[in-house]
Amino acid sequence: MRRLSIVLDTNVVLDLLHFRDPAVEPLREALRKGRAACFGNAACRDELAHVLSYPQLKIAEDEARRILDDYADLALPCAAAASIALPQCRDPDDQKFLELAQAAKADLLVSKDKALLAMAKKTGRLGFRIVTPAGAAALLAGDQAESLASAAGVSGTHVPPT
Repeated sequence: MRRLSIVLDTNVVLDLLHFRDPAVEPLREALRKGRAACFGNAACRDELAHVLSYPQLKIAEDEARRILDDYADLALPCAAAASIALPQCRDPDDQKFLELAQAAKADLLVSKDKALLAMAKKTGRLGFRIVTPAGAAALLAGDQAESLASAAGVSGTHVPPT
């Protein structure tokens, strides 16, 4: 089975690294076992840092540092810029995830964000799919990762541009 490359939006990162949401457990396992690789960039890390400071989340400073450190360990850096024009997300704050997914040549952008999920049909021609955590889990199950790679025209182990 080939390794999938994924981009996680901020809500999914929080579910994975802070809330320990069981819905993202298949993602955690795939990342741990090397069946998936996560990519990030400075813009996504900055948004995560900003969200961690929201008073309503009540995340202590040391916990926020741990989450940022864990994200730095989890997300392989992708400094490349998107190489083609992308559809515009109706929420400009989410455009960074589309750009990262395209630049990193990701297979999946995993999100719970309605604005991003509404764009799912528009991104297939760009080489990546937008899916929920449940959708990612279904694709990671069994040999569906291979069929996803074939459908996206991707093969072999993926290394993003730098």
